[in-house]
Amino acid sequence: MHIETAPAKINLTLDVLHKRDDGYHEVEMVMTTIDLNDYLTFKKREDNRIVLSSNHGFLPLDKKNLVYQAALIMQEYGAKGVDIHIDKSIPVAAGLGGGSADAAATFRGINTLYDLNIDIDELARRSAEIGSDIPFCVYGGTRLATGRGEITTPLKRAGHAWIVLAKPNISVSTKRIYGALKGEKSNRGTKRMVEALNNGSYYDVIDALSNDLEPITRTRYKKVDNLLECFRRSKADGVLMSGSGPTVYGICKKEHQATQLYNAIKGICDEVYKVRLIG
Repeated sequence: MHIETAPAKINLTLDVLHKRDDGYHEVEMVMTTIDLNDYLTFKKREDNRIVLSSNHGFLPLDKKNLVYQAALIMQEYGAKGVDIHIDKSIPVAAGLGGGSADAAATFRGINTLYDLNIDIDELARRSAEIGSDIPFCVYGGTRLATGRGEITTPLKRAGHAWIVLAKPNISVSTKRIYGALKGEKSNRGTKRMVEALNNGSYYDVIDALSNDLEPITRTRYKKVDNLLECFRRSKADGVLMSGSGPTVYGICKKEHQATQLYNAIKGICDEVYKVRLIG
């Protein structure tokens, strides 16, 4: 048996540069991991079956799940059957990369379970076949992501900070949000964020937070707009939507500040978390 941790991610930046000929969008973004985790338990099977289970009742347990697809790829390297239990804490469809994190944990977990000794770069390369965010999640930490998000480069970690996350009770279609882009000029915040991380300045990182998708999501989903305003009124050091939404987060340097923010947001949103940056 082997247990693998699958940490969530947040976007510190998300720049959408242009739509590519293959239908994807060219992006530049900085992502970092936080200590909100799913846990995956792997057990060998005598047959070649892949059997999923979960504490989350709405999670698909078949080939629609990225975990299943990752396990299939690992069988190409000699892995046999496996029971995988997914203990979920990361909100689903939240812009926090929960599904990608679980798939990445599957690549790492089966590699360990079966002593396959596959290089992490090879795992990341293969993971890009099933999801753009999965290579980042294979590595974790703080990384620059380019292309459609699958090409990643390590960056200096974002430093010590507290994060308060809030997910409103809505679903946001990533395809719809990207489809609403009409050639708007990117904020190009990623370059500034990389410089801020290299400088090691917490407040430069705060100033560089940006997400090209945030204005589009907030105009289409009033709950996201309201949540962003509530975070800003509550005086977080920095506020941003992660991914295409709907999760909004605030960054605080001190824990007591994060606790105050958590309590303020908890009064208006059911799904709220206080966590730390681990990237």
